[in-house]
Amino acid sequence: MNLFADLRELVVAELMALQADGVLPGGLDLAGVAVEPPRDAGHGHLATNAAMVLAKPAGMAPRAIAEALAARLMQDPRVAGADVAGPGFLNLRLVDAAWQGLVRAVLETGTGYGRSSLGQGRRVNVEFVSANPTGPMHVGHVRGAVVGDALARLLAYAGWDVTREYYINDGGSQVDVLARSAYERYREANGLDPEIREGLYPGDYLIPVGEALKAKYGASLLDKGEQIWLADVREFATGMMMAMIREDLAALGVQMDVYSSEKALYGTGKIEAAIDTLRGMGLIYEGVLEPPKGKEPDDWEPRVQTLFRSTAHGDDVDRPVMKSDGSWTYFAPDIAYHYDKVQRGFDELINIFGADHGGYVKRLKAVVAALSNNRVAVDIKLIQLVKLWKGGEPFKMSKRAGTFVTLRDVVDEVGADVTRFIMLTRKNDVALDFDFDKVQEQSKDNPVFYVQYASARVNSILRKAREAGIDVTDAVLANADLSLLSSEAEIGVARKLAEWPRLVEIAAKGNEPHRVAFYLYEVASDFHGLWNRGNDDASLRFLQDDPGVSQAKIALARAVGVVICAGLGILGVTPVEEMR
Repeated sequence: MNLFADLRELVVAELMALQADGVLPGGLDLAGVAVEPPRDAGHGHLATNAAMVLAKPAGMAPRAIAEALAARLMQDPRVAGADVAGPGFLNLRLVDAAWQGLVRAVLETGTGYGRSSLGQGRRVNVEFVSANPTGPMHVGHVRGAVVGDALARLLAYAGWDVTREYYINDGGSQVDVLARSAYERYREANGLDPEIREGLYPGDYLIPVGEALKAKYGASLLDKGEQIWLADVREFATGMMMAMIREDLAALGVQMDVYSSEKALYGTGKIEAAIDTLRGMGLIYEGVLEPPKGKEPDDWEPRVQTLFRSTAHGDDVDRPVMKSDGSWTYFAPDIAYHYDKVQRGFDELINIFGADHGGYVKRLKAVVAALSNNRVAVDIKLIQLVKLWKGGEPFKMSKRAGTFVTLRDVVDEVGADVTRFIMLTRKNDVALDFDFDKVQEQSKDNPVFYVQYASARVNSILRKAREAGIDVTDAVLANADLSLLSSEAEIGVARKLAEWPRLVEIAAKGNEPHRVAFYLYEVASDFHGLWNRGNDDASLRFLQDDPGVSQAKIALARAVGVVICAGLGILGVTPVEEMR
């Protein structure tokens, strides 16, 4: 049940009836008609922009349209009031029975309440994390992992066919640096002093890699030139790093569907095939780029290069795909990788990148537009930095990692659920402060505690009701006399629950899972407010002397619990039974 969608259908039906009656001209485009919560809750329960968006195409004053529409809407038994305000805004008030019936619908539907068919089964690929396989994931990867996984869950909940994908950047020079760093730990495992020179990875996490290399090779690689061992050690160390990354992701509750390798694109003809496809479109040429304004990017050379005409698809400048020496640029394998995604039949691509990848956005959108003939949509989400605090001070680096705080540092400190929720309390493109002390506070200022406390209170109500011999199964609660939910505070909570299906669709359309976290905090706030009012007004308490009255009130609490459970499921957070 989506009450806002149902009321929009009513509004559209009545507009069509006005057209049939000749009050409105025929042929009006009603796609822009919306029904949504009013900006000021004092104006009503819902508002429609119908008169404002139709006034110009209809050649009528918006107020005249609003008044005609209001008269028809008042004939619907759900509508208690339809008030025209200002030049033509139309505010609606529903009868209490509409909100009481929504509580019943939540209980009958369970955590499926709010699920949507918006995606219509379209296939979407969500690529996220994609960290270099050179060490443990740092706190920036945590945020990207949480945003990507929550977005995948949200889109699946809203009707998309979702694939989670990790692109292993194992084709560049950084994996050679990993191999050389691991080799020094291999020497250390064989009793020699490691030479962790500048440019190598110094973290202790490579000590087990060195020991594993010794277990496999013994001393046979010692004093050998790197032309002998580099390839084998690179493959061995990369495999161990990816195993560690998979374990870290699992600790955060993230499971990938696909792992793709950059290295697998080289020497297979896939890069050449992608470039040839673009060449066949007239989008590959030999040329010299103009010097860039300001700081010169790494891929600019003042000489003839092979270029992709990305300006034909909205980019600011054309992009090099092959250097003058015949080697591929970093962009070339990315072209092949995204061509592979297009060929796999995805309808939409979403990439979750770090903020330092902002310069890649336009070129990737351009190449996907070209390779898919504008069929495949691309959305690139940039993840801003996370600043860690503890004891009022910036949190120090991890000794194990050598240079940064790892994903495991964060999860081991506060747990996966707290980590995930807090990482979604800001939009992805806004920097986030993660204070280890504050995220564990038991206060309203800690959103994860506040939402989990609401979940625990719902379970406490159900537990106490059972102890009192009251049947609180969902089927029984759904058939309670919900007309007993008549106070303004109770109806207010039900109205907030009505927003959930609409919120899901808005968040899914915008690829914005943080909206779910914001909404859950609002639901928890309204529920805690109702609970607290019961301290002063006994009639608002959930357990009453009359079991029938209790069941009606408990039905509302249980509906809150259902929605919180569904929302936390999208965030990848487990609801708590009780606070400890």
